[in-house]
Amino acid sequence: MIGDRRHPNAAQADAGLIEAFKTAATAIISDNLGRLPGAVGLRAFHRADRVMVGTALTVSTRAGDNLAIHKALDMVRPGDVIVVDGGGDTSRALVGEIMMTIAQVRGAAGYVIDGSIRDCGAFARADFPCFAKTAIHRGPYKNGPGEINVPVTVGGMVVEPGDIVVGDEDGVVAFPQSIATELLQAVRAQESREAEILQSIREGRYTGVYGKTAG
Repeated sequence: MIGDRRHPNAAQADAGLIEAFKTAATAIISDNLGRLPGAVGLRAFHRADRVMVGTALTVSTRAGDNLAIHKALDMVRPGDVIVVDGGGDTSRALVGEIMMTIAQVRGAAGYVIDGSIRDCGAFARADFPCFAKTAIHRGPYKNGPGEINVPVTVGGMVVEPGDIVVGDEDGVVAFPQSIATELLQAVRAQESREAEILQSIREGRYTGVYGKTAG
């Protein structure tokens, strides 16, 4: 039924690319995507220096209802990031400690939720990557409907099933696997340029954007 469908999982991203993006900052990734993609209004509920990288398993659910997320947990594979479009609703938590533990035990790379969570202390203690809008004690309904592995919007960012999702202390960004290799090359090139700029600042050689030596 339209509005209550479960599609097969997309192919997972290459393990080498996933590993490489673990050292790529979301800010630099975003810079090389025209500074356009990126979820707005989400924050990390785990340790700030923990990086999350994986393949998107997407969920679209009715505000305040997590039945579709439970169904998605039956499909999750090691390395998947569970990306949930909860419509931005913050009146009820969509996941808590139990659903975090299920995802963690099954090898998921993390949660990205356009909505609320609860048991945020458990997320912090377990250090399981989770990005969401806020925390609230009120629990969800479990009636549906919802869809799995469809395009979703999270914090204004469109995520397709199978996209690579990266999250760090600055936020979350997602992009298609088809551009990942080219994007990684651009990211590495910018990292080298920025390293040279920082070194030139320390050595007093930096001329800035106006071509004058910094003083």
